[in-house]
Amino acid sequence: MELNIQCEELSASRWTELISSMKTSKTVRLDDCSLSASSCKDIGSVLSTNQTLSELTLSNNELGDSGVELLCKGLMTPSCRLQKLWLQNCNLTDACCKNLSSVLSTKQSLTELHLGDNKLGTSGVKVLCQGLMDPNCKLEKLQLEYCELTPDNCEMLSSALRTKSSLKALNISNNKLGDAAVKLLCQGLMDPNCNLQSLHLENCHITAASCGDLGTVLSMKPSLIELSVGENKIGDPGVALLCQGLLNPNCKIEKLWLWECGLTPASCKDLSHVLSTKESLTEVSLIGNELRDAGMELLCQGLKDPKAKLQALWIRECGLTAACCKSVRSVLGTNQTLRELHMGGNKIGDAGVEMICEGILNPNCNLRSLWLGNSELSAACCRSLATVISTKQCLTELDLSNNSLADDGMKKLCEALKHPNCKLQQLVLYDIYWSSEMDDELSVLEESIPGLKIIS
Repeated sequence: MELNIQCEELSASRWTELISSMKTSKTVRLDDCSLSASSCKDIGSVLSTNQTLSELTLSNNELGDSGVELLCKGLMTPSCRLQKLWLQNCNLTDACCKNLSSVLSTKQSLTELHLGDNKLGTSGVKVLCQGLMDPNCKLEKLQLEYCELTPDNCEMLSSALRTKSSLKALNISNNKLGDAAVKLLCQGLMDPNCNLQSLHLENCHITAASCGDLGTVLSMKPSLIELSVGENKIGDPGVALLCQGLLNPNCKIEKLWLWECGLTPASCKDLSHVLSTKESLTEVSLIGNELRDAGMELLCQGLKDPKAKLQALWIRECGLTAACCKSVRSVLGTNQTLRELHMGGNKIGDAGVEMICEGILNPNCNLRSLWLGNSELSAACCRSLATVISTKQCLTELDLSNNSLADDGMKKLCEALKHPNCKLQQLVLYDIYWSSEMDDELSVLEESIPGLKIIS
């Protein structure tokens, strides 16, 4: 049984009803429900008695340190079997970390702990690490983004990586760490006992100086399959260093996020080589980099290589125009593995979309998700989009938000949605202006087509 309540003001009677449901639930989610420390006494009692409860999510509630103390009492009972605990943005400080550390060192069933958006600070995270390094701790996933970590924390985190072979995912994004701290972290990552698979270091104030260390980790740690260094100004020199590690045969990377990294077309030559060589790589995000058409042309060269196995490419807001869409069309017509293409926020216009649609209509194309929001489109391109919708049965998701399609364009899309070959499941249409008559038609259409969701 799953209890999933979000953004609800809970009356006393409603709370009594929910407590009763919690006693038999396997999953409980109560995000943003105005819960307080007093609510935690009841939840702690549920934790101590419901042996089937495996996941508890209480994010965006004012629980405070006193509330977490009550939760920990329930967590520490022998009958508690909780596996996943989410306490993001719960107004916690370093004062709660001693209790949480005790839970980590005692409760072997706990495999995921999410503490993001809480002011734990240097001292709090040091105490957490003590519990993390206890032999009884079997944690696999730890999230500490926006927790006011400092470089001082990375020495203990590095020690935890060396000793905690169970740890598979670490997110310490949005903390002011810097290059010296990441160097310490990489020393832990290089230890033979470390089995980390996912590392998130977004907005950690690192530069190209960290990329040599991270590149070395990539070249020697086949367990690491997911890396994000988004929103760090590593620039083209940093990407060049990362690519050296990525091209090593030992590297088995699957997901690489480089959004808002200050990249230019110069990075795309190295990245293109990675795309055409690294068959394990399935997802790349380059959002918010000024790659321009010249950079996209280089990326397309890599994507057209038979060894390229990329499934998802995020290139929103990359300074692209219709000039690169001929190459994108060629990729779509040859690359059979690409499933998601996110191109919104680029000035590709109707002419660019026409070429993209031609590529999608190629029998080799297996695209499922296409995002073209804020792409300077008009009703003129809707005939081509309608043909894709009514013809390409693999396409299940389409985003056309913030484009001037008007009633004329929407009518063409609506006719395509009625076609028996259309398999679209989600059509996203935020910030598109149409008449009240069209609004009614869209409502009727959504109700009449099973499985279709129109989001506007």
